[in-house]
Amino acid sequence: MARIRIGISGWRYQPWRGVFYPDDLPQRRELAYASRQFACIELNGSFYSLQTPDRYRDWYRSTPSGFVFAVKGPRYITHIRRLREVRTALANFFASGVLALEEKLGPMLWQLPPSLRYDEDLLEAFLKLLPKDTDAAGALAAGHDDHLKTRGLLHSRQRHRLRHALEVRHDSFCDARLIRQLRRHGVALVVADSDGRWPVMHDVTAGFMYLRLHGQGELYAGGYDDQALDAWAKRLRAWHRAGQPQDAQLISDAAPPARQARDIYLFFDNDQKVRAPHDARALMQRLHLAWGEARET
Repeated sequence: MARIRIGISGWRYQPWRGVFYPDDLPQRRELAYASRQFACIELNGSFYSLQTPDRYRDWYRSTPSGFVFAVKGPRYITHIRRLREVRTALANFFASGVLALEEKLGPMLWQLPPSLRYDEDLLEAFLKLLPKDTDAAGALAAGHDDHLKTRGLLHSRQRHRLRHALEVRHDSFCDARLIRQLRRHGVALVVADSDGRWPVMHDVTAGFMYLRLHGQGELYAGGYDDQALDAWAKRLRAWHRAGQPQDAQLISDAAPPARQARDIYLFFDNDQKVRAPHDARALMQRLHLAWGEARET
């Protein structure tokens, strides 16, 4: 069944201690605590550097059954190489231990820099490299080089499909060609709320939706008021039922492929003033999602 999962972007933030996290909670237990409040969390460390198989295994063991990680692709690929000649970099990433998350491995997030313009051919070459399942990811990972500091992990215990989501931050991506391109590859266009900083596009391009709410009024810090949360809840219900919200801002006139329902992943990224966990809980309540209570029993 299609599900709505609401969570947070990252979990290790000093200001959260004593506010979201109990005063006496050891730092090493923060992921275990957070993953029992929310059904999904964005894993951000992978954006900044290659992790290790042991670290991914620890994250797997710290989280309950049914929990899902969204894993952020490396900035080396998106911001430094800017999607150019990245086969080996992708191999290093997938060999670094990502597959140790097994069935808890959710969508892969590829966040592009604000200065990167839409280049259809460049993006096409990148999208063709993205593996569709863990077997394909393992085959790609076999091409890793010596940038890995530990032995590469090239397989998972069972084969799982992989989902990919693309977050764009330059206005040139507001192009119907992008929508057709992402639909052809089954890659989700991230719906990003950035208080007007980056493009707003609500086009559905895959069998699932991926949303990032970066803050209302103040990027990464502003909290969402009741009116805003009500509006997002209404949109999520429409997308989950395979419909389209009445206030959707669309780039393409072409409708997405028909479905009975869609999986939805939504992450609050307004962490600086401890708003993310509060807003995530408030939105979950509006949608009658009770992951935290269910996990605590």
